[in-house]
Order: sequence, then C-alpha cells, then structure tokens
Amino acid sequence: MVLLSKWVLILFGIFLIGVAFLMLLYPTKARATIRKAGSTPFINYMEISLRMVPAAALVLYADFSTYPMIFLVLGWFMLATSLVLYFVPRRLHHQYALKCASLLNPTVIRFISPLSLLFGIFIIYGTIS
Repeated sequence: MVLLSKWVLILFGIFLIGVAFLMLLYPTKARATIRKAGSTPFINYMEISLRMVPAAALVLYADFSTYPMIFLVLGWFMLATSLVLYFVPRRLHHQYALKCASLLNPTVIRFISPLSLLFGIFIIYGTIS
C-alpha cells in the first residue's frame, strides 16, 4: 500500500506540473475546465472521487514523507472537503465553479500557474526525498 501511495503521489505531482503548464500556455482552456466542475452528475462525482485518491495517498504515505505533518493535514483536509462536496447539491458546486471561472481571467490564471508548479514539485520532493 505504501508503494502504491508513493506512485500515486508522484503521478499527482506530475499532474499538477502539467496543470501549471496548461494554465500558463492555454489559460482559456484551463478556465473552461474550471467552468465544467459540477456541471453534470458524472463530472461532479468523478471529480470528487478522483480527488480522493491522492488525498488518501497523502494520508497513507505521510509517515514516510519528508513532511509528515503537512502531508497528513493536507490529505485529511482534501478527504474531508471531498466528503462535504458529496453532500453539497451539484448545482451549488457548479455555480461556485462558474463564479470562480468568472473571477479568474486568463491573465490571473497565467499569474497563478507557478503555484501549481511549485505545489507539484513539493509533492514529488516530499515523496521521494
């Protein structure tokens, strides 16, 4: 289970780095993706369920990571907020996504893309070092 968690976290870090480049190079596509959050039952529950995979990996791998307390807190936070989202009406989740997408114009998305890059690097570094 530890080895599986480690690889899930490495892949999660790579995913976050990929998202950073998507945000930097294609901010309009990134914004369109944000707008889709919660838009259909399938997207809503798939998004929440997929989010729980790295969250569980963070919790399971925390003791083996470079930053055990950060991994543990982040993992439990992601799991708890995912569980809350299961019970929030889908329309509310989608309305929130639309509101966020309207605030995040392409310039802002490009500006915050390094945060995703740094977070991805942090996850990978905390997992393999």
